[in-house]
Amino acid sequence: MIIKTKFKDLLIIQKKKFEDSRGYFQELYSENYIKKKFIFNVMSFSKKNVLRGLHIQTKRPQGKIITVLKGKIFDVALDLRKNSKSFGKVFSIILSDKNSKSIYIPPGFAHGFCTLSKENFITYSCTEYRNQKSETTIRYNDEKLKIKWPIKKMIISKKDQNGISYLDYRKRNNV
Repeated sequence: MIIKTKFKDLLIIQKKKFEDSRGYFQELYSENYIKKKFIFNVMSFSKKNVLRGLHIQTKRPQGKIITVLKGKIFDVALDLRKNSKSFGKVFSIILSDKNSKSIYIPPGFAHGFCTLSKENFITYSCTEYRNQKSETTIRYNDEKLKIKWPIKKMIISKKDQNGISYLDYRKRNNV
């Protein structure tokens, strides 16, 4: 089932889980959900209290379906689409293997998350290949964004610690 949000084209996918005594079966993606071609699939593992993001590709931006295979994350999408009514606004949601939700983040959003479980396996299905040269990191704790991260002491890479401000991103990209 697709659940629309207040952000144009940002969608929550509520999947059915079929469980029995052996375990469960669950669809991860179907073209019936979102009529996009996903050409690049990756997986990440993070231990508890890891923060990743906020990342965006400025050239050939990616649409992404984010799914948690195991664990629980606080997922964040920042709308950076020039002509969007929700430009500069943040959407957040808890995704977990228990709630069976995924999120489709359209191209033009920065994305990040922090992990809330001991072990977190996350898949990304992307509409474009990764283009490292056009990757930008926006500071996760930028005061203008007012993101209420659910944990205080996070494990953060140097790249993500050194992200640019939201205002610098806007200046560099004329938005």
